Amino acid sequence: MQWKTDWGLRGRMFLTMFLLFALYVVFAAIMSQTSYSGFLILMVPFLLAQFFFSDKLALYSMGATEVSEEEYPELHRKITRLCQQADLPKPKVAVADQRMPNAFATGRSQKSAAVCVTTGLLRTLDDEELEGVLAHELAHVKNRDVMVMTIASFLSTIAFMVVRWGAFFGGGRDRNNGGVLVAIAASLVVWVVSFFLIRALSRYREYAADRGGAAITGKPGALASALVTIDSGMDRVPQDDLRETSEMNAFFVIPIRSGFIGKLFSTHPSTENRVERLRDLERELETR
Repeated sequence: MQWKTDWGLRGRMFLTMFLLFALYVVFAAIMSQTSYSGFLILMVPFLLAQFFFSDKLALYSMGATEVSEEEYPELHRKITRLCQQADLPKPKVAVADQRMPNAFATGRSQKSAAVCVTTGLLRTLDDEELEGVLAHELAHVKNRDVMVMTIASFLSTIAFMVVRWGAFFGGGRDRNNGGVLVAIAASLVVWVVSFFLIRALSRYREYAADRGGAAITGKPGALASALVTIDSGMDRVPQDDLRETSEMNAFFVIPIRSGFIGKLFSTHPSTENRVERLRDLERELETR
């Protein structure tokens, strides 16, 4: 398969960021009229830190460590070969000691990217399936959608924090004139709109990464098989282990779902739909 620029993804990333920043300009204007203006200013350093250290923060949250070629030679060989096929600089390679079979990519650019796999994933997948998952994560890096998701997720977190802690941290003057209620109401609207914008982008970017991963390896069926294996493997992981890593859901190759509501608002399309599209790609390749 030949790699093709996904203009649909690029357009959605641009539109999502444009709408989010426009939303937050209005949000900042409203907040500046309350005692929360100082809160927003204090959040700027955290936003910058998240942008520049997103790879390290994501790895730390998973308890992952960067590994050398001596420690995981076969994993490094696979990633090196796939990077050559994808025309990408080799990212940092990390492993998280987690029973959950999963993987994710992080980083603000192609040069600062990191690809992390769990020990559960290494034990669960065969060689071709593992290559399919690694190619999927490298497709995220090549598409540059990891940076957009990192920024978008952080912006929505600011609004959520005001919704959650607004009444507690609101100033006395605002309690008298309703400023706290205005701030919480504005934050709630911003958080809800951000929530749906991020999920609309996130679901499309997973389809794009599936196509990209299939283009890198030329084996859509291997990635489809890996998705099925990972999805079924989640059922064997204790719920406590899954809850500890659920904050990384938007970045995992397969998210942690819980019940009907969890599936409805998932950051990813259903595994069944992703597998069906990959099988269609496989049939298309066979008929060429």
